[in-house]
Amino acid sequence: MSKTVILIPSRLSATRLPNKPLLKIDDLSIIQHTYKRAQESRVGKVYVATGDEEIAEEIQKIKGKFILTKIKHKTGTDRIFEAYKKVSKKLNCKYIINLQGDEPFIDPKDIINLNKSVISKNSDIGTLANKISKADFADYSIVKVITENNIKKNKISRAKKFLRNCKYTKKNIFGHVGIYQFRTSILKKFVSLNQSKNEIKHRLEQLRAIDNNINIDVVFSKNKSFGIDTVQDYVEIKKIMEYKIKKK
Repeated sequence: MSKTVILIPSRLSATRLPNKPLLKIDDLSIIQHTYKRAQESRVGKVYVATGDEEIAEEIQKIKGKFILTKIKHKTGTDRIFEAYKKVSKKLNCKYIINLQGDEPFIDPKDIINLNKSVISKNSDIGTLANKISKADFADYSIVKVITENNIKKNKISRAKKFLRNCKYTKKNIFGHVGIYQFRTSILKKFVSLNQSKNEIKHRLEQLRAIDNNINIDVVFSKNKSFGIDTVQDYVEIKKIMEYKIKKK
């Protein structure tokens, strides 16, 4: 039995881009692409966690698995935890990967690498980050992570801080990728904590962990991954992905 299960939180009511999971890229929706990337990693069973019947139906179209949750949750991790509780007895897993539903571009090899690194180091929480360009520093939608050591050289290092705005510098700052791997005991602890002031202020869940001395290890990814938050993001990523698909 796999030690790891991948859960993908997804909802229709995103404020900046409503119905985002159902938007199409080359005949597949964003949530379908993300689900397929997770499946291709083969690190464990994959489920979409959603409170929306339309998203569940979308996953059924590709014969995928889903877990229905409450429609409203404060955070995506709360939705993940509800889904985890529903399958925990059946799957008896040690790790949960929370893969954001708007990461259709994620490389399955990165999911594999994250899983291996987290298990090897027995991390509380693990995540991915990649090289950041000078232009990305000015982009509020791109979350940055500052690490103790250079993950490009050391492959993995502890996160010191997550932020949206920061001045350009070359010192151990990387672009964060929307994926987290929790030990199940840490996931339980995390959702039991109140949202921290920093988390609410910056709209970054991972700051709750930092503020409560839960360690987050960051694994380097050579690949550029694009989350989709705006119409402009969707248009740009749609062009890139459709171009890559046609080249295959």
